[in-house]
Amino acid sequence: MGESCTEQDMCTSEQGNGSPEEAFFSMADMFLLSLIVGLLTYWFFFRKKKEETIEFTKIQPTVNNSVRESSFIEKMKKTGKNIVVFYGSQTGTGEEFANRLAKDAHRYGVRGMAADPEEFEMADLSRLTEIENALAVFCMATYGEGDPTDNAQDFYDWLQETDIDLTGLKYAVFGLGNKTYEHFNAMGKYVDKRLEELGAERIFELGMGDDDGNLEEDFITWREQFWPAVCEHFGIEATGEDSSIRQYELVVHTDENMNKVYTGEMGRLKSYETQKPPFDAKNPFLANVTVNRKLNEGGDRHLMHLELDVTGSKIRYESGDHVAVYPANDTALVNKLGEILGADLDTVISLNNLDEESNKKHPFPCPTTYRTALTYYLDITNPPRTNVLYELAQYATDSKEQENLRKMASSAQDGKGLYLSWVVESRRNILAILEDVPSLRPPLDHLCELLPRLQARYYSIASSSKVHPSSIHVCAVLVEYETKTGRENKGVATNWLKNKQPSDNGHKSSVPMYVRKSQFRLPFKPSTPVIMIGPGTGIAPFIGFIQEREWLKQQGKDVGETVLYYGCRHEHEDFLYKDELKRYHKDGVLTQLNVAFSRDQDRKVYVQHLLKDNKEMVWKLIHEDNAHIYVCGDARNMARDVQNTFYDIVAEYGKIDHAQAVDYIKKLMTKGRYSQDVWS
Repeated sequence: MGESCTEQDMCTSEQGNGSPEEAFFSMADMFLLSLIVGLLTYWFFFRKKKEETIEFTKIQPTVNNSVRESSFIEKMKKTGKNIVVFYGSQTGTGEEFANRLAKDAHRYGVRGMAADPEEFEMADLSRLTEIENALAVFCMATYGEGDPTDNAQDFYDWLQETDIDLTGLKYAVFGLGNKTYEHFNAMGKYVDKRLEELGAERIFELGMGDDDGNLEEDFITWREQFWPAVCEHFGIEATGEDSSIRQYELVVHTDENMNKVYTGEMGRLKSYETQKPPFDAKNPFLANVTVNRKLNEGGDRHLMHLELDVTGSKIRYESGDHVAVYPANDTALVNKLGEILGADLDTVISLNNLDEESNKKHPFPCPTTYRTALTYYLDITNPPRTNVLYELAQYATDSKEQENLRKMASSAQDGKGLYLSWVVESRRNILAILEDVPSLRPPLDHLCELLPRLQARYYSIASSSKVHPSSIHVCAVLVEYETKTGRENKGVATNWLKNKQPSDNGHKSSVPMYVRKSQFRLPFKPSTPVIMIGPGTGIAPFIGFIQEREWLKQQGKDVGETVLYYGCRHEHEDFLYKDELKRYHKDGVLTQLNVAFSRDQDRKVYVQHLLKDNKEMVWKLIHEDNAHIYVCGDARNMARDVQNTFYDIVAEYGKIDHAQAVDYIKKLMTKGRYSQDVWS
């Protein structure tokens, strides 16, 4: 649109500057001029058309075309597989579990493959009966408020719309969820129920993993009962093969052109040097950090506000959306890993899938160096899962240490207990394990094969695009704690972000990022009142909401009541955005500013207590004025306590019992009038 206006302005100025002599052009001049203009026009459009054709052929082999060229049925037939494990995964855990189940299959004389539902035509499930002893397994994570993960969205939509007959299909589902969320394991439950409705046969009960408890143990417990059920159903026996099987082979490049080596890019090689929209998870935008300031005035925590410049990226966002950032691991940790394993981290390597038919050619972008892989691609700070310990155990030269590692990876009760206490509760990452198991020195390439991918971190955007169209604001708290072993563990992303100063020795600091759309939205009508509840960094999306409500007021819109309930520990320590919030309140943008300082008095005061204090007004806003309620922050305690408070208010003023009050709030959720953006 901008280009059209420019062309139009040029035309206008040319017409305006015409001279009287132009009227006396001869017919020959006019003919010649017309001919030249005609030739130029023809040349311009012909050239443009040709360029577009070239450009089109260049981008034709997209991911979708290349991966959909054969169905998963054809792929299974070609490679002799009879078990397919689909995954819906947002943070990589669902994919990891799917790979583990596919790898397990060889122990039972069958062959499995993990598959991304986004890459295949899921209607082919009806053809799975063409393969003998075929089974479809689904490892489905639930994201946000009962939503499917991004890669399972199309599969979910298809399940809702299809009436396909899946008679004869054998299936099992393992769900990944978190009990602190309202819609615990919604996606796993839906897939399990819907497949049965379409005629498929469930061969083992739905497994439900709880990430608020011990997701790894939930998975192992389900898996150890799942495989015997598979054996019984298909009349097969375990082969007894329990050996470690490598999925990738190491290739060391001694004369690799460094221009062809990945240095941290998520998708296309050199994508950080030549940035091309659209920007997403596989093609993040490198945004410059323009502001990085500490928000709190005191205390032992570090709360920060960052601003990311997205000028020229064509990235659009709405208040309530999330920004995803790809962090990097601490250099000191990476160096220690290289040191303890005696490896040259600058060796250029590729890990190539031994299954040539697999869609996943490498576990991370290759070729690259060990240093790059450990810095940008692999998770080296979270406690490793049991399958990693199992695979690594073979490299422990001390028999007692090897036995302990195998024990923790077993399904025995004492093994599970040891894994829980020694790994999970002690927060031992891979470096800590190598330090505490001195005889364990695995080859670095096998370790790189086993470690999960380092995932993007999501933050609620703390700005409005109406006010800051080319800037995205982030509010975060630095994560640092001491483990039971006396080690200091640091949050990967927050420590990395803390060090992203706008100018670092003359160089601009940048952050690979993209925007993920959210359902956390202001009401369509600006006149609708809003009640926002967000203690701590839960204030983030509400800064964006308030900015937008102020902008709407400035546009002359009728803006409804804007009520905020905020909470922090101390007024003079960690009252985030204090000056901004007080100004919004003074200017009438915030009609109410209610702040709970939990530790400024003997009795702890939280946001739910302030809601109770104002219960009559809260009820009027909800019941009479159709207010929208928004809750952001901790899911485990705060969100639950706030919801219980709303139950109490509705029961008291609606003169109904507790069950009816719960139903009242659930209906608000269904109508989109009670929204949550919470984390645990």
